[in-house]
Amino acid sequence: MKDRPVYLVDGARTPFLKARGRRGPFTPVDLAVQCGRPLLLRQPIDRRDFDLVILGCVNVIADEMNPARVAALRMGMGDAMVAFTVQINCGSGMQSIDTGFRYIRDGRCDLVLAGGTEALSHAPLVLSADAADWYAGMATAKGPVDRALQLTDLRPDHLRPVIGLERGLTDPVTDLSMGQTAEILAYRFGISREAADSYAVQSHRRLERAQHEGWLATEVLPAFDRDGKVHDRDDGIRPDTSTAALAALKPAFEKPYGNVTPGNSSQITDGASWVILASEEAVSKRGLEPIARIVDSEWAALDPAFMGLGPVLCATSLVRRHGLAREDIGLWELNEAFAAQVLACLAAWEDKAFCRDVLKLDDAFGRIDPGRLNVDGGAIALGHPVGTSGNRIVLHLAKAMRRRGDRRGIATECIGGGQGGAMLLEAAA
Repeated sequence: MKDRPVYLVDGARTPFLKARGRRGPFTPVDLAVQCGRPLLLRQPIDRRDFDLVILGCVNVIADEMNPARVAALRMGMGDAMVAFTVQINCGSGMQSIDTGFRYIRDGRCDLVLAGGTEALSHAPLVLSADAADWYAGMATAKGPVDRALQLTDLRPDHLRPVIGLERGLTDPVTDLSMGQTAEILAYRFGISREAADSYAVQSHRRLERAQHEGWLATEVLPAFDRDGKVHDRDDGIRPDTSTAALAALKPAFEKPYGNVTPGNSSQITDGASWVILASEEAVSKRGLEPIARIVDSEWAALDPAFMGLGPVLCATSLVRRHGLAREDIGLWELNEAFAAQVLACLAAWEDKAFCRDVLKLDDAFGRIDPGRLNVDGGAIALGHPVGTSGNRIVLHLAKAMRRRGDRRGIATECIGGGQGGAMLLEAAA
């Protein structure tokens, strides 16, 4: 059977809300529902007519196991709606699209709702292994004497939980934090602190412009919390920041001489995003107006210590497989985990030795025009809700391509654990 065309019909996301030291107003499912309901309402599709719901989420909370199913039910998609959750760290939101894309391409589905959600401010507190053993001892103690003996083993550190997110952002194989992997890339490719700070300022300025020009109006839908407060825009943006202000920040991961700081890193954030995927038959039958066609996707893996280079591997493979050149890609979305990581990817594409030895190219891939990369800012300015970002960059790429008249675009991201994902889009005919 011939592969069927797959279209991205529409999509929407919540504003990305910066975590501010306490639980945010929305759980992962709350966020998914906040942007999912109005998205479904604005399309001429009965919500029960979807074939499948797929949702990326990394930090699933105990009250919302399989958040895809919980969200589908809360959005009124019916008891018969099959829904499942996917997890590949930072690529989870893109994995949901890729899975839906393949279901439709292979003829198994016609309409798929694919999304990503994350409430990092709701990351659980985790006890140490020693503390868990102590509590287990208390629970299984027989009689008051045993309990008294167990109490003598109580230590102050048993009462000090660790934020689960902190452990989740440390690679268990290399024992490096994600920020430390960015420091490795900065050293390898000579990315200076000044260059990273300058890139971060650009991210904020570009997002401010996109907000001011109204370019995000159909993409970002307001969210309403239980106290009646309206959240209508990404709230981590700092349009008045400067390289001088960022230069005053101390390194976060390699003190005192590192280049990666809170100012040139992605923000810890809550947010959700959905896209509607449809077959050609569904588009024609329902009179839908696609904004892009999903052409293909690619996943790659490498040493976790260099995880930030994942986009270089998968995006290059995607371009080569379709016989394209760098100049054929009109727009790029490269998730901004860290400014140093983005700049290292750009440097790797221009490094002849790297391209020869790692990418197996005869020459350097070449320079990506900064005017075609993350044109409306990225995660440094708006945040990186881990399970959501891959979905957001595909959605935004499609909308930005349509606004600008670009024919092709690639959305790509690095993935914690040493992986990368990329998706190739074409303008809808």
